[in-house]
Amino acid sequence: MHQMLMHRMSPVILVVLLTVSQVICWRPWPHLKPNSSDIIFGGSKKFEGSSEFVHMKYHMGPVLTANITVHTIWYGTWQPAQKRIIREFINSISAVDSKHPSVAGWWKTVQLYTDQTGANISRSVHLGEEKNDRFYSHGKSLTRLSIQSVIKSAVTARTKPLPTNPKSGLYLLLTSADVYVQDFCGQVCGFHYFTFPSIVGYTLPYAWVGNSAKLCPGVCAYPFAVPNYIPGLKPLKSPNADAGVDGMISVIAHEIAELATNPLVNAWYAGQDPVAPVEIADLCEGIYGTGGGGSYTGQLLNYRDGATYNMNGIRRRYLVQWVWNHVVNYCTGPNALDQ
Repeated sequence: MHQMLMHRMSPVILVVLLTVSQVICWRPWPHLKPNSSDIIFGGSKKFEGSSEFVHMKYHMGPVLTANITVHTIWYGTWQPAQKRIIREFINSISAVDSKHPSVAGWWKTVQLYTDQTGANISRSVHLGEEKNDRFYSHGKSLTRLSIQSVIKSAVTARTKPLPTNPKSGLYLLLTSADVYVQDFCGQVCGFHYFTFPSIVGYTLPYAWVGNSAKLCPGVCAYPFAVPNYIPGLKPLKSPNADAGVDGMISVIAHEIAELATNPLVNAWYAGQDPVAPVEIADLCEGIYGTGGGGSYTGQLLNYRDGATYNMNGIRRRYLVQWVWNHVVNYCTGPNALDQ
């Protein structure tokens, strides 16, 4: 989800949500607190967000057609096991030999998007360099602008700076569970944008995603955790035994898909205003399987240990939201029952 400073854009967000209410999907934001019976029993099982009202358009900006390299900044305290879950997910995007349904199969929908020359999004996504910021160089409470300062520190470090490649490099800032970021939990679980040369020295597409395990797992790690204001709703077992990180995976996927198709916020999006674009993952948030829509995730898979997932990585399993397919005009994923 691309977000700008919320005090500037909140009126615009309201308009966009109203115009595409047919497909904007569900996350249990605390400020909404819908009726619990509507959440559990509501008639919101729309068919994968399909809608004649959505007009995903190309606005002539660049997309990532060259091999995509994801440079990661680990901000705060991260356990080795947590890093392995996330690293394997990113490497799984290009792992075409993974068992069906696969993360690589999910990426095929993203690859359908093209630039003005007709070149498709790259099929190659792989891990680049990493930077550890284990001493919280900018504190444990970050603003949207200080996130750019963290990236600047990583690309200008005296020792092993992250490489700068605006054409194919993505910068993924991941904050640990004890770090608060502006609007986290209340309005966003992650966002993407591009860095300002005045702050970082370069225009670089980046995303931030936070581990919500301590602050708001019922919102940002849903359905592996549930809000306490929804009685009777039980969390699902996460596939990698870490609800916070497993919840991050879908948000990371969401942001990487949108960075690939709309890196400078002038390429693929729906809606009339680039200040508040509705992008290919926004349209399908909360949809993970056939029949998904509203508060219903769709039909998922269960592993023999009882964990819930919808696609396979190289060795692990993941729960990843679907993305909008502009060719057929609805949300699609590799675990669709009609494939």
